[in-house]
Amino acid sequence: MSGLYKLFGIPSSLYTAKVRSYFRKQAIPFEETGPWDQQYQQEVLPQIGRMIMPVLACPDGTVVQDGADILHHCSNAGLSRYPLLPASPMLRSIAYLFELFGGEGLLRAAMHYRWNFDEINLDTIRSEFRCLFPAHVSDADYENLWQAASGQMRAATTFFGASVENATVIESAYAEFLRLLSEHLVEYPYILGFEPTLADFSLMGPMYGHLYRDPHPAQVMRRTAPRVARWVERVNSGEENRSEYAQAAMTPMNDNQLPDTLIQLLEFIATEYLPEITAHVTFANQWLDDQPDLSAGTNGLDDPAQRFIGMAEFEWRDRKLTTVVMPYRFYLLQVLQSHYDEASHEAQQTIKGVYQRTGLAPLLNLRTRRPVERRNHLEVWGEPIE
Repeated sequence: MSGLYKLFGIPSSLYTAKVRSYFRKQAIPFEETGPWDQQYQQEVLPQIGRMIMPVLACPDGTVVQDGADILHHCSNAGLSRYPLLPASPMLRSIAYLFELFGGEGLLRAAMHYRWNFDEINLDTIRSEFRCLFPAHVSDADYENLWQAASGQMRAATTFFGASVENATVIESAYAEFLRLLSEHLVEYPYILGFEPTLADFSLMGPMYGHLYRDPHPAQVMRRTAPRVARWVERVNSGEENRSEYAQAAMTPMNDNQLPDTLIQLLEFIATEYLPEITAHVTFANQWLDDQPDLSAGTNGLDDPAQRFIGMAEFEWRDRKLTTVVMPYRFYLLQVLQSHYDEASHEAQQTIKGVYQRTGLAPLLNLRTRRPVERRNHLEVWGEPIE
């Protein structure tokens, strides 16, 4: 194997976008290829146990699956030219929050803007999905594969509440997010200041993978939030491209005086995502109670690779939604909570104060009765928490 890191993904993949932007920004040499690659089919797929992306094959032979694990693996290996995580416990907590929200809390908008605008998006998406399959697949065979793959993804939109019936509210919420992010980016080139962090890379999944690249949302972003579009380009490039900040004071964020624009983004996350993750944890705890004999190290399902355990209902922006419950989300939530639990008393008070101010305080104690662990590239339940 070459000395390059090898990233298995596809151009239109939300979760691949997170990893790709990290590698580009950190100037880590890598090559990207697709799931049709012989190495993926013969070596990687049997090892990870399911068809999923992204996957990273490291020069030493290590295979890492999942965007969060890949970024932390590379950071721990000393590959980051910019620190993945801020030194401040407060800002680090916010970075973990954006990792949860970026990958999971913006899925409704990402799925809606991809799959509910066929008159604008369809030809591009059909072409993008071609990258899932080997070049030798005929056009006729690809059409059948496309119908099957796109049909599955269209069905998945309902799992995330991205139905046509919810279109107006989804678009209104996304417009609010673009406005708040645009206002924050007036003073700061990145989410947490003047260097990219986990917060930026995590948002790049939906913001680049779907909302910047797909034709219709690309028009929306460039027309209504050009500063956000420039941020997407900045985070997705090894270059800085931040001449608009040439006169900025470059003053690091102060834990005890976070910018109002960041506070408003946190308040948006509380409104947009807290009801959903709360309902999912409640559902999961009832599901766990109903399975007292569940063995630790398993997902409790017939298929060890299955990613969801059911559907949960909750109130979202004055309407009822029912969305899919995925234990992987609890895995990300636990990282935020572990950071809080292990912080000094002083740091905990600072974090708790900001979370209370923004309506996010419940996240610090919103826990499943069993932890979600990742073993052999799969999400499994750990031992019950005493």
